[in-house]
Amino acid sequence: MAYNVLDLFSGAGGLSRGFMDAGYNVVLGVDFDDAALKTFKENHGKSEAMKLDLFDHDNISRITDYLDSNGFGIDVLVGGPPCQGFSVAGPRDLNDKRNSLYLAMVKLAKILKPQAVVLENVPGMIQINDGIGAKRIIEDFAEIGYKMVPKLLYAPDYGVPQIRKRVFFVGLREANVEFSFPEAFVDKEHYITCEDAIGDLPSLQTVAGEIIYGEVEQDYSTEASNDYQKEMRKRSAKIHNHIGSIPIEKTKTMISMVPEGKNYKSLPEEYSRLYKYHEALTRYHSKKPSLTINTGHRSHFHYKWNRIPTVRESARLQSFPDDFIFYGNKSEQYRQVGNAVPPLLGKVVAKELLKYLKENN
Repeated sequence: MAYNVLDLFSGAGGLSRGFMDAGYNVVLGVDFDDAALKTFKENHGKSEAMKLDLFDHDNISRITDYLDSNGFGIDVLVGGPPCQGFSVAGPRDLNDKRNSLYLAMVKLAKILKPQAVVLENVPGMIQINDGIGAKRIIEDFAEIGYKMVPKLLYAPDYGVPQIRKRVFFVGLREANVEFSFPEAFVDKEHYITCEDAIGDLPSLQTVAGEIIYGEVEQDYSTEASNDYQKEMRKRSAKIHNHIGSIPIEKTKTMISMVPEGKNYKSLPEEYSRLYKYHEALTRYHSKKPSLTINTGHRSHFHYKWNRIPTVRESARLQSFPDDFIFYGNKSEQYRQVGNAVPPLLGKVVAKELLKYLKENN
C-alpha cells in the first residue's frame, strides 16, 4: 500500500521527493511560487501543483475540494511553513505574520485527519525565546489530537554532504505511541564531502582557465567514483541545470587568493576590510561537507574553481538526484534549491514513519 502525501508550502518539493523515494504517493503540492510549482509538478510523478495564498485560510477549501473530487484520502500531511521570525539568518521578529502560516497546516489536519503530520522548520523554533515557536506548534496540534515530537537533525549525520540543521516535528494522530526519530548512521569521520558529492561533474573550465557559460544539457564525462555519485546519477543519462556563472573580475581576483576552506578573512588586510558579511568569499573544502546551501547569494565558491557552484552542484550538495530538474530562470532555480529540505533527510524520516503507519493500520 502506498500512503498518500499532501505537501503544503512545498517549494520545489525536496521533502516530497524524500517521501516519494521512500515509496509514498505524493498527490499534491501547494505553494505560491510559480517557478517552484512548475518544478514540483515535473518531478513528482502524477502529482498536481496548486498555487494558493495560505495566509487566507478560506483558500483551504480549494485543497479539500480538489482532494474530494479526485477521491484522495490523505495519510500524511507534510510541510515547511515559512517562519522567518525564528531564523537566525534574519531579524528575529516573533510577531512576523509569517510565523503563523503553520496554522494552515493545523486547520487542514483538523479537516483531513491524516494519520501523521510532518512539519519541518528552522532550528530557531526550539532555540529562540526558550523554544516558544516549538511550544506553539506542539500545543496547537495537541488540541486536534496530534502529539508532535520535535528533533533537531544534523544533515551530515544522515548522509547529506552539507552542514545543515533543521527541526522536524512528527505527530501521530490519536496514537498510543510517540514517534521516535531514527538514529544518526554516519559518523564524523565518514561524512560525505563536497568532492564526494560533486567531483564527477564537469568543471566548466576551458584549457585557458575561463568559465564555460551557457551549456544547458551535458553528458557525464567521467565515471561515478563513489556510492553517493552513483546514487545521484542512477536515473539520469544527462546533466541538467549545470550552467556556469562568470563572476566580475574583482570577485574572480579575490576568490583566487582564498585557500580551500577559507573566506575573505584570509585575504591581505587591504582587501579583507572591504567585506562585512561573515560568509563572504567562502570557498568550500573538498574534504568536508559544504556550508548550508543558500538561495543564491553568490558568497560561496567551488572548492577548486573560481566560480560559484552551479544549480546542479548546489542540488547535489542538497542531495537532489540528477533526474530532478529545476525550472524557472537561474535566480529562481537557486532559490528553490536553497529553500528546499534535503530529499535524503526527508527520506530518512519517511522510512521511519512507515513503521508507525503500518502498525496503525
